[in-house]
Amino acid sequence: MNKRTLAISGAAIAALGAAAILLPNANANPDETSGAKTFSSPAAVKLARSLASDLGDNGAGWYYDGANRQLVMNVMDQDSAESVRAQGAVAKVVQNSMAELKAATETLSSDASVPGTAWSIDPVTNKVQVTADRTVTGAKWATLTKATGQMEGTVSVKRSQGEFKKFDGGEAAQPGDNGDNGDNGGTGAGDAAGDAGAAGGAGDAGTGAVGGAGDAGTGGAGDASGGAGDAGTGGAGDASGGAGDAGGGGDAAAGGLDGGDAIFGGGARCSLGFNVSVDGAPGFLTAGHCGNESQTWSSDQAGAQQVGTVQDSQFPESDFALVMYDDATTQASSTVDLQNGSTQEIGRAVEASVGLEVQRSGSTTGVSDGTVTGLNATVNYGNGDIVNGLIQTDVCAEPGDSGGAMFAEDAAVGLTSGGSGDCTQGGETFFQPVTAALEATGAVIGAGDGGAGGGDAAGGAGDAAGGAGDAAGGAGAGNAGSGNAGSGNAGSGDTGAGDAGAGDTGAAAGAGDTGGDMGQSLN
Repeated sequence: MNKRTLAISGAAIAALGAAAILLPNANANPDETSGAKTFSSPAAVKLARSLASDLGDNGAGWYYDGANRQLVMNVMDQDSAESVRAQGAVAKVVQNSMAELKAATETLSSDASVPGTAWSIDPVTNKVQVTADRTVTGAKWATLTKATGQMEGTVSVKRSQGEFKKFDGGEAAQPGDNGDNGDNGGTGAGDAAGDAGAAGGAGDAGTGAVGGAGDAGTGGAGDASGGAGDAGTGGAGDASGGAGDAGGGGDAAAGGLDGGDAIFGGGARCSLGFNVSVDGAPGFLTAGHCGNESQTWSSDQAGAQQVGTVQDSQFPESDFALVMYDDATTQASSTVDLQNGSTQEIGRAVEASVGLEVQRSGSTTGVSDGTVTGLNATVNYGNGDIVNGLIQTDVCAEPGDSGGAMFAEDAAVGLTSGGSGDCTQGGETFFQPVTAALEATGAVIGAGDGGAGGGDAAGGAGDAAGGAGDAAGGAGAGNAGSGNAGSGNAGSGDTGAGDAGAGDTGAAAGAGDTGGDMGQSLN
């Protein structure tokens, strides 16, 4: 055997030896997904909670991989990884325990409480992700980097081009000012609020209908309602006025206000989050920094249609407010405005999980979607306004969207707090968990079976009035607002006006076949 052969053999032996050493590690790859099952998001959440309970301190968080529909569990050792894989989840052996990550957030709170910063636990990277906005410069940046530099491997820092701020808006900024959203329901509601409010006698109807029809019926309804107000002079106007009174029965009933609809108070415009009930009494949740702005809230900018009074408002630390409807007979629907003429029913509340796909509805930018990116987030808005326990997302939002609903299909998830960026540039947005707000206030999502039905009927009435807006406005705008629309459906709405919130009859009366069908579909 020559030297060349020996050299080759030696290299081969060395390679085999290395393979023998590496092979067990390869088989125990913590990111291995072989044999992993696919789950729906709700099923993944259910399994994750069960596994997390079983793992105890050996678990280090989890997330849902939506692209592959897999549950990823972070674990601290191989034995835990094997038990996770046996349940069909992906096991990822990580360096940082949950206790270490939580300790890092506490260190940040004590040593790096700098305005313009935010942080959250990110199970995808197994680190605490710190974000500094564009205002964090000079001494503030030095303070932040000094604190984070001592936690290398546990904390990572990134910059945001935007500026962290609460997303409440001034009254001058109307829903739908956001350009491309001009055709969505937010704009319709705004235009309806403006047009209908200016429409005099029929405008009262319009205002009731706007609070109800404009918001529930969205763009077409609002404009149509406004149109019905404009066109509905004389007999048609009176009929529309009746319908308005119905929707405005309405006035205290918020005419069927949905999650995401505009609310006004104390010079601010915010968005309604979710309708709730407390011991059977109707109310709604919105942002706490909105609740601090005003004790009373209206569905119109002028304040003529007051809908509720703040019962509890928490900000900072948390960011939620409970507003109780002034009319205790209000039957508000458990729905979110999708800003396209339809609504999403909300029947439950769930805790957020990283990777959860969500949508947000707000009165400025309408509906936007995205993903939960972090939990237990802290954001420092400046001036001592520091909020903890938030949900971090990549969903966009803008001033006026504060308080608006974040949801996943039929589940309530969060209330819009604030963030950086906008719906043109993107950015980070933070949400108050709905589950925490419900627990603190004793509220429940929806108004119970009867209330939900009634609410849907009022939403029927709202949608019906919206439908009436469509019917009245559609036919009204189409047929001069006096013929079939004004005296037909809207007049029939006048007959059912006092009972419009009362369910199928009012709803059907308010909107004719459209409202009847809507009432049926929602009930």
